[in-house]
Amino acid sequence: MLVMRHSAVLCLTVILFGSFNLKAQEEDLMLTAKDSVIVSSWIFGLGLNVVDDAGSEFSNFFNFDDNLHIVSLPSRISAGKYFKNGVGLEIIGTYNRYKSGKTVDQIVINEDIDYYAADFRVSYDLNQILGHTGWFDPYVGIGVGYTDANNQGRGTYNAAVGFRTWLSDKWGIDINSTGKWTMNADNSSNHIQHAAGVVYQIEVERGLTRKGEEKLRRLQELEKERQRVQDSIDAARKAEEEAKRLAEELERKRLEEEKNSEEALAEAAKRKRDSIENAIRALGNVYFDLNSSYLNSNDKALLDKLTVILEENETVIIEVNSHTDSRGTDKYNLWLSERRVNRTRDYLIGKGISETRIQIEAFGEKSLVNECDNNTYCTEEKHSQNRRSEFKVIKI
Repeated sequence: MLVMRHSAVLCLTVILFGSFNLKAQEEDLMLTAKDSVIVSSWIFGLGLNVVDDAGSEFSNFFNFDDNLHIVSLPSRISAGKYFKNGVGLEIIGTYNRYKSGKTVDQIVINEDIDYYAADFRVSYDLNQILGHTGWFDPYVGIGVGYTDANNQGRGTYNAAVGFRTWLSDKWGIDINSTGKWTMNADNSSNHIQHAAGVVYQIEVERGLTRKGEEKLRRLQELEKERQRVQDSIDAARKAEEEAKRLAEELERKRLEEEKNSEEALAEAAKRKRDSIENAIRALGNVYFDLNSSYLNSNDKALLDKLTVILEENETVIIEVNSHTDSRGTDKYNLWLSERRVNRTRDYLIGKGISETRIQIEAFGEKSLVNECDNNTYCTEEKHSQNRRSEFKVIKI
C-alpha cells in the first residue's frame, strides 16, 4: 500500500513538473504591445507640398533651383479612411504658388501664379505584404484629381508612393511623392507633387502582427496541452487520494488497535484537515470577466468539484472571499464584489450545500494580488488575476 501511494505521488509530481514547464512557455509567449498594430483608422493630415511642373520633371528630377515651388505656410490638407485589408481612401487638397523666374511647362515665367489641386486617392499599405513593423508604414496609391496650374485647368491621373512613420498611436509624419499625368490633349504638362506633414488618427482599431498571430496560435496550442495536463493531474490526484484513503483506513485500524490514542487521533484529524485544505486550494480561484459577476462554464466546473469535496466532508465550513480589479470607484468595486460573492455562494447552495456551511465576505479592490493599482498601467491579463473568488476552510 505504501508503494502504491508513493507511485501516485511520483506520478503527480512528474505531471505537475510538466504543468510548470507549460506555464513557463506561456509566459515566454505572453502577448505584448509590440505584438499589436493599428489595422483601421481615420487619418487627418496637415503639411507642405512642393510642386515640380517644369515639363521635364521626369527627366530632370533633381533640378531643385529651377523647377521646385513651395510656400512657407501649410499648403496641404488631407482626410482618409484606412481599412483592415490595407486599402485606404483619401481626399487631398493642396495650394502652391509658382515663382517668377522658374520654369513651368518648359517656359521661364515672369510672374507668380497660384496653384490649386483637389485629388482623390486609393492607397494600399505595403505592410500587408512586408509584415507590420508597428511604426513604419510604406504605401502606394493611384487616383484622379483636378489641378488649376499655370492658369490652366486639367484633370489628372495620379500615382503616389510614400510612407508614414508613427511617433505614437495618434501622431505621425507622412512623406510622399505623386506623379500627375494630364487628361487634357492641350498644352498642359504632367507634373510631380511632393508632400511632407504631420498626421493624426482617430477611431483606431488594433490587431495582431504576424508575429503576434503566431504567438496566439502557439498559446492556443499550449492551452490545449495545459488542459490535457490538467486532466492528467486530476486523474493522478484521484489515484493519490484513493491511495491516501486506503492509507488512512489502515491508519484508522491501527489507531483502534492502539485504543484510539488521543495523540494519534489528533494527528489523523490534522492530516484530514490538511488534505481537505490542499484539495480545495488545488482547485484554484473562480475568475470573472471585466464588470461581470456571472459564472462561465469553467467557473461552474470548478465549483462542481468544490461541491464534491464539501459533500464528501459534511462538517467542513468554508469562507468565500470575492474581489475586483482596481478599475472603477471603490464604492462600485465593493458592490461588484458583493454580487460576485453572492453568485458564488448561491451556486454552491443550488448544488445542495447548506447555507450554514458557507461564510462570505466582499473586499472590492482592497486585496490585489499584483501591482495593478489605480496608479499603475497593467495589461488586461494582469487585471484579470484580481477579479476572483477565493475559498478557504474555516472549520471542520
